[in-house]
Amino acid sequence: MSNPSDVIAGVFLVAGSAFALIAAIGVVRFPDVLNRMHAGTKPQTFGLILILIGLAIRLDSWHVSMLLLVLIGFQLLTAPVNAHMVGRAAFRTGFVDRDALYVCETPEDSPAPVDDPGTDPDVDA
Repeated sequence: MSNPSDVIAGVFLVAGSAFALIAAIGVVRFPDVLNRMHAGTKPQTFGLILILIGLAIRLDSWHVSMLLLVLIGFQLLTAPVNAHMVGRAAFRTGFVDRDALYVCETPEDSPAPVDDPGTDPDVDA
């Protein structure tokens, strides 16, 4: 008979794998960049977290669990930044249909950012 922790770890691993599979299907099936970006970040991150929790339960080591906790924190910190940068780049390059958005808080003629330090009021000349 299996150890109960093995069964719990298996449930976490299978659930995480299912979320990763759903995210992959969403990336392939969704029609536009913003929907694909959503499918590629949210369920993928949750699936990875479930897999890492299942791995921590299965390995049953404090050292490994602390390392996996650091990996979970790193994933939670970097996935939103990555999604924001991909979405912003897609929006600025014209891959996003502004008419399809319910709310668009960016002006119609948004200029590209200028890297001129003389125009920044926070920078002392």
